[in-house]
Amino acid sequence: MIKGINHQVIEIADTDNRYYERAFLVLRPEYASISREILEKEAKKLIKNLDTVSSAKNKRILLSRLLTCCLFLAIGALSTAVIYTLF
Repeated sequence: MIKGINHQVIEIADTDNRYYERAFLVLRPEYASISREILEKEAKKLIKNLDTVSSAKNKRILLSRLLTCCLFLAIGALSTAVIYTLF
């Protein structure tokens, strides 16, 4: 929906993010008078923080691999114990 309210928008064309090509940020009216350099710096900092979604996914993958490794270690220890008690 488009309303007839005038907002300032910053477009970040080079996001340095693997997921997002461009970003459009709408400024709050009380911060519209701040210098462009400060606003762009803050916008780029915000875009860099968006990559945390992938880090959460990476943590899930790491936990999955760790659990798999522990499972294989437990199976190896159990099979070693069984073979040791049989012979």
